[in-house]
Amino acid sequence: MDAEVVMSKLWQKEYSLDSLMEEFTVGNDYIMDQELVIADCLASVAHARGLERIGILSHDELSALEQGLREVIILKRNGEFPISRQDEDCHTAIEGYLTAHVGEAGKKIHTGRSRNDQVQTALRLWMREFSVRMALETVEFSRRLLQFAQRHAEVPMPGRTHMQIAMPSSVGLWAAAFAEELYDEAQRIMQLSWTLDQSPLGSAASYGVPLPLDRRFTAEQMGFTRVQNNVLYANNSRGKFEAMLLDSCDYIALSISKIAQDLILFTLPEFGYFSLPKELCTGSSIMPQKKNPDGLELARSRSALVSSCATRVKDIIRSLPSGYNRDFQDTKEPLMVGSRTTMQLVRIMTRMVEGLQVHPDRLTEACVPELYATDVVLERIQSGGNFRDTYKEVGLHLDEVAKKDPVRTLLNRTSEGTTGRLGLEEADLFDKLLADSCHEILDGWSTVYASLSGLEGLCVVSI
Repeated sequence: MDAEVVMSKLWQKEYSLDSLMEEFTVGNDYIMDQELVIADCLASVAHARGLERIGILSHDELSALEQGLREVIILKRNGEFPISRQDEDCHTAIEGYLTAHVGEAGKKIHTGRSRNDQVQTALRLWMREFSVRMALETVEFSRRLLQFAQRHAEVPMPGRTHMQIAMPSSVGLWAAAFAEELYDEAQRIMQLSWTLDQSPLGSAASYGVPLPLDRRFTAEQMGFTRVQNNVLYANNSRGKFEAMLLDSCDYIALSISKIAQDLILFTLPEFGYFSLPKELCTGSSIMPQKKNPDGLELARSRSALVSSCATRVKDIIRSLPSGYNRDFQDTKEPLMVGSRTTMQLVRIMTRMVEGLQVHPDRLTEACVPELYATDVVLERIQSGGNFRDTYKEVGLHLDEVAKKDPVRTLLNRTSEGTTGRLGLEEADLFDKLLADSCHEILDGWSTVYASLSGLEGLCVVSI
């Protein structure tokens, strides 16, 4: 965008803001807003249509604004819509473009709208879509783990408690455990999309405006299922909805951190259960033999980063009074950082699992006789005797516990969810149903975005 079309600030006064204060108040907001340009343009089209509906804009003005906003979207998709610190955010930059290229109509588009509900609406569109895309990525990761579990369902593996040898397990049980966990977390973030699917547009700076805005009309234009009714609640939910989304991301990241830790241990030469794909391992600057699991180590630390983003947002909003407060601005960066990090975590761990090599010989070798001590106790009880005395007898004579056939031991466990009855087919069906639901919702929103912009294949989330 040319320098001459940069717009003055939306709150412009008769004085110029101190340069240090400008740097302090804007912070990284204009950088974070690169992700919100398309969402803001779509919301602005809906708002402009609402203004035309109540006579604020003429039909020609609306057409000109829609064309201008379409141009901004195209510029953004081509990487040609810069936002500077002087703009403060994408919202001012977009209005500046409209004023320069559309004229008087560009100065009318903010009528009945505060920058607060403008930001809220763009964020809501973005979070709504991200939640479904995150659910889709997570359930796809879950499906990869299920497929891995199916391939290795009967490969024995020592189960551990307190990191010590405990009871017989399998690679299938290990992988399927995380698959089910991630499925639940995909469901959780998918359910959150319903909470996010309500439009705050028209709430202005927390108290509405004395114009007959048709909030239901603009909500429907953006594909929201409903209006966020109370205008003060619409404002008070800012930050809180972001925290809910980041909390859901945090649970996904926590699961990934545990998977990463397991894989770091199980790929150690001393274990040798698995081998990581070498293209996902880095090297040492001094030791030529090293292939380091840096991706897994960073997965642990990035999990903590996601958790800190969720905590940061809640700490910012914790003691705020009702109504708009500038503190809300500082929830945007942790939202974007935490969301992007979670998406990267899921994607890199999906690749890890896809390339993971299993070594059945090492796994079978690790199933030492003591692993079967509890099995011996339970076998003897079935022939008579009580648990406590039998437990004591076996515990005092562990050297007499013989190694069993590890595969037969797995298949002898027939209770639901155990190594002999993993229920993988049913879990795979649930994963497919959730993935199909995600695709259906995203396709519906894509149709809505096309009706607003005239552009096919549009999405508001680029990460």
